[in-house]
Amino acid sequence: MRPSIFSPRPSITAALAALVAIGNAAAQSPSSLLSSLNPSGVLNLNASASVEVTKDVLTVVFSQTREGTDAQAVQAALRLALDAALAEARKVAKPGQVDVQTGNFTLHPRYGAPSPKAPGQTVITGWQGSSELVVTGKDIASIAQLTGRIPTMTIGRVGYSLSKEAREKVEADVTAQAIARWRAQAEQMSRQFGYASYAVREVNVTTGEAGGEPMPMARAMAMLKDESLPTEAGKGQVTATVSGSAQMTR
Repeated sequence: MRPSIFSPRPSITAALAALVAIGNAAAQSPSSLLSSLNPSGVLNLNASASVEVTKDVLTVVFSQTREGTDAQAVQAALRLALDAALAEARKVAKPGQVDVQTGNFTLHPRYGAPSPKAPGQTVITGWQGSSELVVTGKDIASIAQLTGRIPTMTIGRVGYSLSKEAREKVEADVTAQAIARWRAQAEQMSRQFGYASYAVREVNVTTGEAGGEPMPMARAMAMLKDESLPTEAGKGQVTATVSGSAQMTR
C-alpha cells in the first residue's frame, strides 16, 4: 500500500517537534528561567585556617650613597664601596645558606636654580647615586656577623621571612584544617535549614603567607668593626582559605 500524501515524513515530524519544544522553552516565565539559572538551596561559604611558624630566612640590604660634582667620580666611589662589600660577603657565601647579590645601582643629577645667562633653563649642580648589596639566607649567625665586617656600606633594611621549605611543611596541614571547617559549616547550615545533607558545587582553595618582606629601618645603621647585628626571628603565619558553594539536598 502506498503511503498517503497527507502523512508527514519522519524527518519533518522530528523538526516540528523540535520547534514546539523551543517554543515551550521560550514561553517560560522570567521567574522560571531565573530559577533554572539560580537554583534554590545553595550555600556560599568561606572558611580559613592559619598556623604560626618561626621565620627562618634573614635578609640584610646594605646600601651606600655618594654625591659630588662629577658623575664619573660619584659612580667610581659607589663601585669601589660595592666591590669591597662584595669581596667580604663572598667569603661566607654558601648556596641556600648565604646568598649574595647586588641590588639597585642608581645615579641621577641634582638641579639648581636657573642661570642668569639662561633664564628658564635648569642647571645641573651635582650628582647623587646609591648602590645596594643584598645578603639573604638561613645561616643567621654568619649573616649577622657579616654586618660587622662591611665598613664601606651601611645597613638599609633588615627583615625575616619564611623559606619555601618551612612554608610547604605546614601548608598541607593548614589547608586540611580550612577544608574541614568549610565542610563542617556546610553540614551544620544544611541541617539548620531543614536539609539532610549537601553536595559540593564548586570550591576554591588559596594559601598565603602573612608578612616576610624586609622592612626599612628607622635610620641606616653604621656597624662598628667586628660588631654583629642583633637579630630576633619572630613568627610568620601560613594561611589557607576555602571559598565556594554547596547544594543542600533533601
